[in-house]
This record gives sequence, C-alpha cells and structure tokens, in this order.
Amino acid sequence: MKRRDDGGGGRDEGTSESYGKGRWRRQKRNEQRLGGKGLSLEAFANAKSRPSGYNPALIKKQREFYRNAKYVTKYKKTQKQQNLTSDHMPTTSDDKDADEIEKLHMQRKPKKRSLRSLREEYEKKHTEDEKARLEREAIIQAKKKERAKAEAKRKIQREKMFKKTKSGQPVMKYRIEQLLEGLIESSQK
Repeated sequence: MKRRDDGGGGRDEGTSESYGKGRWRRQKRNEQRLGGKGLSLEAFANAKSRPSGYNPALIKKQREFYRNAKYVTKYKKTQKQQNLTSDHMPTTSDDKDADEIEKLHMQRKPKKRSLRSLREEYEKKHTEDEKARLEREAIIQAKKKERAKAEAKRKIQREKMFKKTKSGQPVMKYRIEQLLEGLIESSQK
C-alpha cells in the first residue's frame, strides 16, 4: 500500500498512523516517563478530598512535647543523684557495718572445689557423653541396616514386577502375589 505524501513534511492528522501504532507508542513512552498511567478523575478527586497525615501545627506540638519530656527526665535524674549524694554521708558506724557485711560475704562464698572433685566431675560427664554417642551410633547403624534390607526387598520386587513373557506381556503371577500381600497386611492392621 502506498503512503500519501502531501509535501508538508510532518505527520498527517488524518492518517491511520496518528491514531494507530504511532499514538500507542507515544502513550507508552509518556507512561514510562511519568512512571505509570495517570489517575482517573474520580481517583484524583478522592485523593485530594482525603485528609493527609501532614499537619505542621501538630508536628510542632509533638516536637515540643518530646523536648519537654527529655528535659523532665534529665531534671529527675539530676535530682535523684543529688539526693543520693546528700543523704548518704559516710560515718564511723557505716564503716563498721560495711566491714561486717564484707565478712559475711566472704563466709558465704563457696570454697573452691578441689582438683580431685573437678576431675571426677569431668570424667563422669565424659562417660555420659560417650554413652550417649554410642547409643546414637547404634541407632544410626540399625536404621542403615533396615534401610538396606528394605531397599534389597524393593529391588527384588521391582525385578519381578517388570518380568515379561516371550510375547512381551507382563507376568501376572508376581503382580497378583503383591496385591494379595497388600490385602493381608491391611486386614491385619
């Protein structure tokens, strides 16, 4: 199909290109540039009518509140420190009490355990750990044996299930046996 050229050098408003692919491309390019499709008129109106979280007066009030709270906590800390230092002046009776308390603490401290008791405790713990390790190993070995036995049984069973007659038909004898074993097991449970 030939394209008409009226010598204007620009795009024809009347041609199908301005309403077809060209328009679609411009629209796509604008969407990418602007970061997606624009809002519909209804969505835009709703977004404008809803109150946003931005309120400068409220933000200022909150800042002032937090600043005041900080000052109050600082003041309380200094008051507490001043009360502690002014109320508690060391006297001679306090020194005696401190000595007695120190003696009591020294008496209450447990004596260091002897080397022999520590060694016994270590050996006891070591033997317990060894027993636990041996038990775990025994359990693992038993599981491995069970797994190997089950795997061998499955392999034999699989070979039987895939056996074919001379004409290529499956041997039904083994398949029927399998079904019967399954029924017997399910009836016993």
